[in-house]
Amino acid sequence: MSLTVRSLQLWLPALAHFEPGHPLREWLARADRLAAGGKGYFGGLADHFSSVDAKLTAAAITRQFLAGDAADGLWLSADPAWIQPDMNGVRLLACGRMQLDRDAAQALAEALRPVFEEVGMQLEVSTPDHWHLRLPADISLPDFAAPAQALGEDLAQHLPQGPEGRRWRVLLNDIQVLLHQHPLNRQRQARGLSPVNSLWLWGGGRLPTGITTQFGGVISDDVLLRALASLAGITQQARSPETIATSKAGSLIDLQDLPARDIATHWWPCVQPLLEQQPVLLQFASGERWQRKPWHRWRVWRRVGR
Repeated sequence: MSLTVRSLQLWLPALAHFEPGHPLREWLARADRLAAGGKGYFGGLADHFSSVDAKLTAAAITRQFLAGDAADGLWLSADPAWIQPDMNGVRLLACGRMQLDRDAAQALAEALRPVFEEVGMQLEVSTPDHWHLRLPADISLPDFAAPAQALGEDLAQHLPQGPEGRRWRVLLNDIQVLLHQHPLNRQRQARGLSPVNSLWLWGGGRLPTGITTQFGGVISDDVLLRALASLAGITQQARSPETIATSKAGSLIDLQDLPARDIATHWWPCVQPLLEQQPVLLQFASGERWQRKPWHRWRVWRRVGR
């Protein structure tokens, strides 16, 4: 952690996503530029919590948050995903947030459970978007890429490699065949929804200890961020206009997963008063950081684009 958190902090999408006419740009023009922070999803998490990097044992952390039974177990995230072939390979187009309800998730998982049970693994549907594998204690895990690292890219670049990874590649192939044949996916496609035609395996390991943060609370819809907050012993709340409007100094408001246009149309009315009333640190997913204080509104000589 590179700074003591005294201000309310906004975690925002990459700065390039905010067009010149976005209301945030005017406020940013009068703020103070700070040293850059971490880039990307895991770079931001590492700024906010100790002992976080791309090899974070996210599966055990999120399972503990969602089900409370991860202690002393070995876990691997197996989140529902959509992959699609193209001329250059097969790409991961979505992971989680697949518009599944509980019944649909359980129906898909039920078709896959025998495949996992044959190799001593137990598939758990923690939520429709977050599935977990309970693993044998003695299993060896290769490196798995997090979804944030692989979205939009060719799967071949991110699947586990070498002899150790072969069993997992075979397992994934079996999963994809079963999901491709599942009647629920034909129904989804008929309704204009993306098929759930793969699982994304990542974040394997045991529940860590010693996760700390200098924040006093987190407001977010991101399950891993909320799970880290819970593990660090601070308050965590779902994102809503009400929770944002009542947030206090020392809290982190997570907006980095939202399109910039949604921030302008839906969230700006509750964010703008915060910038007027108290110091706010703005950190972008692309690493840039600014400090905005209420008195900065008098810097009328600063213009958007500077």
